[in-house]
Amino acid sequence: MLSALIWIPVVGAACIGFIPMKGDRARSLALAIATGIIIWTLVLLSQFDISLAGMQFSELLPWIDTLGLSYSLGADGLSIPLVALAGVLTWIAIYSSSENITRPRLYYALLLLIYAGVVGGFLAQNLLLFVLFYEVELIPFYLLIAIWGGTAKRGYAAMKFLIYTAVSGILILAGFLGITWLTGSSSFDYNAIATTGLPLQAQLILLTILLVGFGIKIPLVPLHTWLPDAYTEASPPVAIMLGGILAKLGTYGIIRFGLGLFPETWAIVAPGLAIIGAISAVYGAVTAIAQKDIKRMVAYSSIGHMGYVMLAAAAATELSTVGAVAQMVAHGLILAILFNLIGVIETKVGTRELDVLNGLMSPIRGLPYISALLVMGGMASAGIPGMTGFIAEFLVLQGSYARFPLPTLVCVLCTGLTAVYFVILLNRTCFGKLDNKTAYYPVVTWSEKIPALVLTVLILFLGIQPTWLVRWSETTSAAMVATVRVNTTQQIAIKN
Repeated sequence: MLSALIWIPVVGAACIGFIPMKGDRARSLALAIATGIIIWTLVLLSQFDISLAGMQFSELLPWIDTLGLSYSLGADGLSIPLVALAGVLTWIAIYSSSENITRPRLYYALLLLIYAGVVGGFLAQNLLLFVLFYEVELIPFYLLIAIWGGTAKRGYAAMKFLIYTAVSGILILAGFLGITWLTGSSSFDYNAIATTGLPLQAQLILLTILLVGFGIKIPLVPLHTWLPDAYTEASPPVAIMLGGILAKLGTYGIIRFGLGLFPETWAIVAPGLAIIGAISAVYGAVTAIAQKDIKRMVAYSSIGHMGYVMLAAAAATELSTVGAVAQMVAHGLILAILFNLIGVIETKVGTRELDVLNGLMSPIRGLPYISALLVMGGMASAGIPGMTGFIAEFLVLQGSYARFPLPTLVCVLCTGLTAVYFVILLNRTCFGKLDNKTAYYPVVTWSEKIPALVLTVLILFLGIQPTWLVRWSETTSAAMVATVRVNTTQQIAIKN
């Protein structure tokens, strides 16, 4: 069942790439495949048992026994919400892509390959298999940024992304090889590896390697410098895939392979990780305030919101881990709607500069529908109650406070800073008077409105009914954090 999510997009990408067809036919086929993926994901969700903590829909096929590599797949409460998120955002990215895009067959084939690689990473239960899927998306993203990027800097941004991501993969592979070598395991299967018998120093070295590797992918400060250029130069659909899907491989990896494989040493590195999460939140918010390009502003905001996930993972409580998964999903949906709307604004107005944009809320000459949705997206990112961003941040902060009160309070302050830069963005773009020289902007068609409308419905629904967001990961989170050795001295000090 899980293999269908990986290999149907791969076969579809091959058909689109190698069978001669017109651009509209390639787009329709890619969209049909993405729709089928969503339908199949809903079938999996309907059969998923939320009371079970372990892997479900497991698949295991021997592959290269001498290397310890097997084709092992499985889904649990940590991965299944992210698989659903990837399906939705892939559909959004394909649907919102321009119908007149150049080299459409290559473009849509690369988008489907990225989905297959990322979802394969979420489902892989063999460490080497995870690395293979982890690296699959590297070249497709490089090509998508370098060929369909925005400005002359797209080549630089693509190469920077390629180098950072390659280093990330090398570090993760090195960490996995070290784990199997030191533990004496003959297999890279996740369930066959136990690090608890290793010396503490060896565990810390291996865990640090993995944290740096996954930290580049998220990215965390100070490993973030590839992100602003890549997000800004990428087209809006590609930026949605970058921030909404790819970054989640990093946070997922830290929880699955960091917290999951090193429960004994997690409490030792957790305080440092919580501080890094808080620093990332502050840096992302403060830097976003200083931006003049609204797309770059949203890109920096992503760094801040990923800092919340890092804080929650560091705390490793049941509530914070559930919050981390919820924050990943919420962040993906909110980032997707913001990038989509910014793309529509740039297409209609011709600029993303705050100093130029104004009056878009004008009901006659502006973009009132897009402006209204942009206000909603800004409110969701700022954590306004009734939207999915609020419940995710609340769970993260509530679950993390008992372990790390100071970093949590810093992140609480950052939620206020998030409101600051979105007020700046909305005030300058949506309100005020339109410049008479710009006259009337082109009409936004219904096909251009649908992606943002779909995301709006999901953001509001999951905000009003948060159970539909958190129920999937509760049992898995409880089982995962139960093995983590907590620093009880710190907890007693807090209670006193």
